[in-house]
Amino acid sequence: MDRLIYLSMAGAKATLQRQDSLANNLANASTTGFRAEMQAFRAVPVRGEGATTRAYVLESTIGHDTRPGAMQATGRSLDVAMQGNAWLAVQSLDGTEAYTRAGALEVDAQGQIVTPAGLPVLGDGGPITVGLNAKIEIGVDGSISSSVGNARPQPVGRLKLVTPEAPLNRGTDGLFRAGDGADLPADATARVSSGMLEGSNVSPVETMVAMIAAARQFEQQMKALQGAEAREQQAAKLLAPSAG
Repeated sequence: MDRLIYLSMAGAKATLQRQDSLANNLANASTTGFRAEMQAFRAVPVRGEGATTRAYVLESTIGHDTRPGAMQATGRSLDVAMQGNAWLAVQSLDGTEAYTRAGALEVDAQGQIVTPAGLPVLGDGGPITVGLNAKIEIGVDGSISSSVGNARPQPVGRLKLVTPEAPLNRGTDGLFRAGDGADLPADATARVSSGMLEGSNVSPVETMVAMIAAARQFEQQMKALQGAEAREQQAAKLLAPSAG
């Protein structure tokens, strides 16, 4: 009987974890450049004497959906959408290099090009600084030029674009990094589309259907637990010594 209890408990816990991942995907259905998180169940045997027949179910994240999101034209000169498998390099809060597909760039009070979260955008030589109140233009190869007034545009740097050969890993900060943690080399052939943004690749309809299915799975696990409890009570009554 304990097998059923532990199996149902592990399945219910894993289903709740799946619901958390699906809810996070749905909450980011309109987030620029967001990559949907993918989930999978896996069975893990319990180690220990007398427990070789037990197995827990764990919810695991197997990666992210690599399909591109829909392109949206904005006409804003600081908006860029990465083409193909190109990624934009930024400096994370801990100072390490990380990568994102969110290309809604801004210029902060110090004249640095940053992400909406305030993370510095990296160029070939580090963070990119432009003049305040300057007109910014970003070329298809990521080259950046700025001009003030009627002056001729002057080159100020180039976005560091990378094209990873292996899938990137998503961190707890929402940014992506190489599996070994190393910085990826800049890809001179990577291209961007200026004046455009890539939307999230989350399908709200598919995610809602998956959430409903997970909710039904959770209900089935709860019914199995309730059934096990009822059978335990019946067995206890049958085995209880009669009075007198």
